Amino acid sequence: MTPTTCFSLLLVLMLSGMPAIAGDEKGEALYQRCAACHGDRGQGNQALKAPALAGQQADYLYRQLQQFQSGLRGSDARDVTGGLMRVQVKHLKADDLQVLATYLGTLPSASKGGAKTEAFSGRTGYNYYQASCGGCHGGRAEGNPAFSAPKLAGLSADYLTRQFRNYAEGIRGSDQSDRYGRQMRMMTRSLPDDKTLEQVIAYITAQQP
Repeated sequence: MTPTTCFSLLLVLMLSGMPAIAGDEKGEALYQRCAACHGDRGQGNQALKAPALAGQQADYLYRQLQQFQSGLRGSDARDVTGGLMRVQVKHLKADDLQVLATYLGTLPSASKGGAKTEAFSGRTGYNYYQASCGGCHGGRAEGNPAFSAPKLAGLSADYLTRQFRNYAEGIRGSDQSDRYGRQMRMMTRSLPDDKTLEQVIAYITAQQP
């Protein structure tokens, strides 16, 4: 093997192992406008009612950013936090939305320190979750890209409750073009009362993100 061939092979090996730094840096830069509410690493901020974003499916995040930008989500006057999101993403380009969503999907989810489902007394939350939610969102709320169902583990009880009520009240998912939103709105009718909802959400929040 000639020196030139050796050098070429070495260069190929080096380049193949290099991360896509430019894309990561752009995603990190774009995220700075979000960090004040969602946390410096996308871990969320309950005090500001901002959900965790780190580790969520990039395709789901991209779809939600598009919906905020188009007004499909966040236009209802009752959705105060959604309205704030619309303002934040209003002027971003489509490519920027994709880069931002991809960046967030690569961030590690914050650990909750080993919370376990065995801590529950009774199985109501587990049973209702598996019957109504698990088929799409995964048995441990890990999400399912094949069904375009986001990960729920790692989201706060407050955020989950608020979004459930948004669907139930038509604040979210009422537009005919929002297929997944309409599916979620229909599924809110599968839980009989607030106590059951509380138990289902307790099961979700006990899962590791």
